[in-house]
Amino acid sequence: MLRKFGLLVLIGFVFVTTEAFSRLRVENNVPQSRDLPVEVFQVLDLPLSVHEASLVKTDKAYFLKLSLGNSSELKIIGLRYSLATIDSKNQAQPVVNRIEGFSIPAYGNKILTFKTPIKFKSRDGERLVLMLEQVISRESIWEVVKAKDALEAYARGDYSVMPVVLRVPNQVDAPPGAPRIF
Repeated sequence: MLRKFGLLVLIGFVFVTTEAFSRLRVENNVPQSRDLPVEVFQVLDLPLSVHEASLVKTDKAYFLKLSLGNSSELKIIGLRYSLATIDSKNQAQPVVNRIEGFSIPAYGNKILTFKTPIKFKSRDGERLVLMLEQVISRESIWEVVKAKDALEAYARGDYSVMPVVLRVPNQVDAPPGAPRIF
């Protein structure tokens, strides 16, 4: 009886060890993700929030991938964002400032990958940060006032600087038949 128990323990030990080594080999052969994580500086007064952000690497450039949520009753048709690097001295260096068009229905969510290439060289010790500066619907435009100052304060670790958002009517993209104020 003791011999059978010892044999079962030995077989179990061999099985567990073999399984662990095979998993280790498989995990070591998995290619590393080519995505770079992007930190998001949320502007709470904007109707659009970024839940996840990353730069997807291709052979020639990076593409920005965002998970967005619309918290307004209006359809969102575009945004302007700033992407910057923050070095080990907490200094922000701009990478790009772009306007992108898309469509997210009222109170909707969407994962988007913008096809405008971003070219830059990432360095060790730097982190990427993204800030929405403008959100556009057919009826309104939300603009972050002094966005650059707020982003630089965030990079320095000063989280007390809260960006101010100004909402104005969109007189360019207003739906047909809507009254225009001149």
